[in-house]
Amino acid sequence: MKTALITGTSSGIGLELIKKFDKAGIRTISLSRSNIVSDHEFSSNLTHINFDITIEEDIKKIVTFLSSNSLQVDFLINNAGKLVNKPFLDQTQVDFKSTYDVNFFGIISLLQSLFPFLKKNSHIVNISSVGGIGGSSKFPGLSSYSSSKGALNILTEVLATEFKEGPYFNALCLGAVQTPMLEIAFPGYNAEVKPEDMAQFIYNFSTSNPLLFNGKVIPVSISNP
Repeated sequence: MKTALITGTSSGIGLELIKKFDKAGIRTISLSRSNIVSDHEFSSNLTHINFDITIEEDIKKIVTFLSSNSLQVDFLINNAGKLVNKPFLDQTQVDFKSTYDVNFFGIISLLQSLFPFLKKNSHIVNISSVGGIGGSSKFPGLSSYSSSKGALNILTEVLATEFKEGPYFNALCLGAVQTPMLEIAFPGYNAEVKPEDMAQFIYNFSTSNPLLFNGKVIPVSISNP
């Protein structure tokens, strides 16, 4: 049985992702700071672990879980994210650091710790943002968020080059999806794309042959916002 590890699963796209992986019969490890709140009935193949990507002890807890269960990870989806919406001059160093800790540095720590559990053909998909792509539309208040996603995009390209024989790294840069994070970024805005629709796209992409896409930073957007 293949294994998927997905971060940021308590709501929105992450919650829909674990539903789809679980339904497909894939062993699914759900990681988020909050418990899953859903009336969906999951199978016994799903394990939820309360987890904060910025806490090293939590990352060690995942390593211990994988090791004790003799698991390797086929699909790693870095979906956890943080967004602060403030004018640049009002954003503090704490705002920037906390955003980068979740969107960038935490992913680095998780990847380095989980590398022994990845296969040559494992697929790592970093969930990024169109705002992190050079030349795309940018919006006031999102300086820490968009710049952290830009760093994640470059990291994806670099890792795909460094590990060109596998595992495989790609970034999906999402546009507007109707999630709690969108409400923080653009209060009152109604997106055309629902979390379950984007989750289906991410699932299909993650489980497809990564040989066809490696080191790609791909915009997935109808609108931004």
